[in-house]
Amino acid sequence: MSKTRAIALWILVGSLLLGYGMNLYAPIAGRFPFALGLDLAGGTQLIYRADIANIPDSDVNNSMMALRDVIERRVNMFGVSEPVVQVEKSSFLAQNRDQRLIVELPGVTDIKKATEMIGSTPLLEFKLLRADLSKMSEEERKKIPEKELFTNTGLTGAYLKRATLQFQKQGISAPVVALEFNKEGTDLFASITREHNGEVLAIFLDGQPISTPVIRDEIVTGTAIISGSFTAVEARELARNLNFGALPVPISLDSTESVGASLGVKALNAGLYSGIVGMILVVAFLVLWYRLPGFVASVSLGLYVIFMLVLFKLIPVTLTAAGIAGFILSIGMAVDANILIFERIREERKAGKELEDAVTEGFSRAWLSIRDSNISSMITAVILFWLGTSIVKGFALTFGIGVLVSMLTAVSVSRTFLFAISPKKDTRITRFLFGIGMNRT
Repeated sequence: MSKTRAIALWILVGSLLLGYGMNLYAPIAGRFPFALGLDLAGGTQLIYRADIANIPDSDVNNSMMALRDVIERRVNMFGVSEPVVQVEKSSFLAQNRDQRLIVELPGVTDIKKATEMIGSTPLLEFKLLRADLSKMSEEERKKIPEKELFTNTGLTGAYLKRATLQFQKQGISAPVVALEFNKEGTDLFASITREHNGEVLAIFLDGQPISTPVIRDEIVTGTAIISGSFTAVEARELARNLNFGALPVPISLDSTESVGASLGVKALNAGLYSGIVGMILVVAFLVLWYRLPGFVASVSLGLYVIFMLVLFKLIPVTLTAAGIAGFILSIGMAVDANILIFERIREERKAGKELEDAVTEGFSRAWLSIRDSNISSMITAVILFWLGTSIVKGFALTFGIGVLVSMLTAVSVSRTFLFAISPKKDTRITRFLFGIGMNRT
């Protein structure tokens, strides 16, 4: 056995074993062992609008990413299967600065329960009492809204490392909540206490002041105490909620949507059915029109599907109806690359070259067209993913991955298989097998 044929055999066997090991053939048994989006699995979608009016432009992205992490950690603690939490922002061409958080909870159909998961997460903030208030009369102070009496310090629950229940003795044992900040929070807290010694640093929870201590010394240990009229149960619940994740920015529920599981099953079955029928028609065309090279392309296409499904499980990719559409479209891109190669091979054969030389030259000449076509498709996928909404992003992700993998299978896998089966002698049978269209040779 030649080296090329051995490589081709290893590719084929390895791909089949990889697919078996990743349990990719479960759909044949009526199961679909992949992470499914809300539109396929059914569940609840919550869309929150983030209030970033008091956040500097340079900190918006980091704050929204911290918000996403907090909410994702929160819903995961409730045992929700494959939750999807993502940030959706306005296009850079838009005039507004709207930031939205999309929370998808597959399998959760009770909207009230879903909103309680998110809504009970507290917003923790540290604010300084305005220094100019000491120069105002009491009557002037009363005219100022309470929320304007304090200024933001930038220290929020986003910097919280942990919260614990403790008891301090003040005549009687009083429950308090001790906070410990992370490295960034410790540095920020130390800077605030150093620069504002003697001032009031109020602790706000969900917009309400719960403690108004006065800064006495610089605190470099990164710890703080929340004290108040707490019972032990209330303090324990507060510490638990803060550990679940204090929100770095305030959010408000914008809209809700519930998707039934039956609709998801119908959409999934329709996507699978269209994909299978499309594959059968494509394979039939390739084999009938391009004969043996078409059969090779069909095998390469099957391996392409296996590679894609493996990547979907390893990344992992949450499949939606739009994502499946992107995957099916990328199959067409993979077929297109093979057709370019076969047409180039036919041109070389017409020029009188031997089969092996024609295959080599055909792949070489087709590569530039395949490369440019796929680069333009990748640019499109990147733009869609960057500027699109959540639905468009799912399409762009699977389409972009598919374009990259299609180059591998069309140029490398198909080439290896063709060289492995190409005969050395140019016989009449060979000319028929490598012929194209209605021609007999």
